[in-house]
Amino acid sequence: MKKCFLLITCLLMLLGLPVQTFATSSHPVSSLSKTAPEEYPVLKKAKRPEQVGFSSRQLRKVDQMIQNDIKAGFPGAALIIIKDGKIVHQKAYGYRQKYDGTTELKSYKKMKKDTLFDLASNTKMYATNYALQKLVYEKKLDVSEKVQTILPDFQDEPDAKVTGKDQLRVKDLLTHSAGLPSSVLFYSKESAGSFYSQDRKTTMKWLPKVPLQYKPGTQHIYSDIDYMLLGMIIEKKTGMPLDQYVESTIYRPLGLKHTMFNPLQKGFKPKHFAATERLGNSRDGVIDFENIRRYTLLGEVHDEKAYYSMAGISGHAGLFSNTSDMAVLLQLMLNKGGYGKTTIFDQASIDLFTASSDTNPTYGLGWRKNGHTDMEWMFGKYASNEAYGHTGWTGTMTLIDPKHNLGVVLLTNKKHSPVVSPETNPNQFEGDLFPTGTYGSIMTAIYESFQ
Repeated sequence: MKKCFLLITCLLMLLGLPVQTFATSSHPVSSLSKTAPEEYPVLKKAKRPEQVGFSSRQLRKVDQMIQNDIKAGFPGAALIIIKDGKIVHQKAYGYRQKYDGTTELKSYKKMKKDTLFDLASNTKMYATNYALQKLVYEKKLDVSEKVQTILPDFQDEPDAKVTGKDQLRVKDLLTHSAGLPSSVLFYSKESAGSFYSQDRKTTMKWLPKVPLQYKPGTQHIYSDIDYMLLGMIIEKKTGMPLDQYVESTIYRPLGLKHTMFNPLQKGFKPKHFAATERLGNSRDGVIDFENIRRYTLLGEVHDEKAYYSMAGISGHAGLFSNTSDMAVLLQLMLNKGGYGKTTIFDQASIDLFTASSDTNPTYGLGWRKNGHTDMEWMFGKYASNEAYGHTGWTGTMTLIDPKHNLGVVLLTNKKHSPVVSPETNPNQFEGDLFPTGTYGSIMTAIYESFQ
């Protein structure tokens, strides 16, 4: 057999014909090999920032800006910068906890690179949007699909002052132009009235019944209700709770072990977290409602709707992570939807969700968009017009700039500070007043650090 095989091979070669490979056993081997899975870039640490065009000296200026705020009273921060598939800069600054209640600790607890943060509204992007982008990629969802076909209870009540729910599409929720209010305080009997709920199942019964506040498409009002409904849509489409879906189909396949909802129920301890508000949700003691927390929050989602009314799992808030895991989630977008051997979505779904919306050009489908002077507060002076990202109320900011193959994650616990004026402005904290807590100047300095 072997002699025959060699003879045939030599004859074919002499005639200039293609050689077909045969096995030397009695069973031929198929000439069609299986296609290897596509491999995407994975993050590696740059040997020096200069390797990808950054200046070490300029990056030290970024560090100094944040350290100056720490010295002046800002609580703490963690920063990671990625470019061209490399981790350029990763630092922790200040303290993960300075207070127990309103009492200042004798010894502040230092921030670490692996400290976990409450991402607040960055949940909207890295849980809800990622899930939706994945479902679009898998052709399990069309953003032009009417909400009512997915959530049958999403309809106008007979006495509705503003109507039009039956025509609303998933994309209308994503662009915050669906006509829904910015929020409903489900957790407070006084504020919520008949919509009162401190139970997830009950809240999900009320959500589709929230009345429209304005005619759809005529205004742009940033709305947590939009994203709470989007979380419901994901659960309806997948048949899984939101947390289980994103953790099992996105985070774990990417190798992320520190990105999740309700981390205290999944093996983490309070010491692993950056603290947020000093007295729960009371704004230094001036706010009250049923079952309000009045202790320093560590590892519990701050957002009231997410914590009290959605059991910590909601489309608008509830996700926790750290800078290392977040860097992978940003690189996923820069990699056109994959990381390593894992594909989560594709460039077409990314393009769909990051294109500027018709109702407000500073938004895509959920994503905040650069390219407008009024976005300098977030993206700084030098981000490209292609840059997008999001912020979170607790003090988190993400920036993805495809033009420069750049990603930045700045996580802070700026709300772990006294309220400036509890009686007159209970939602402004001292941490909100520092450059590190307003993002733009830090982003500008980061861009100035590379040529």
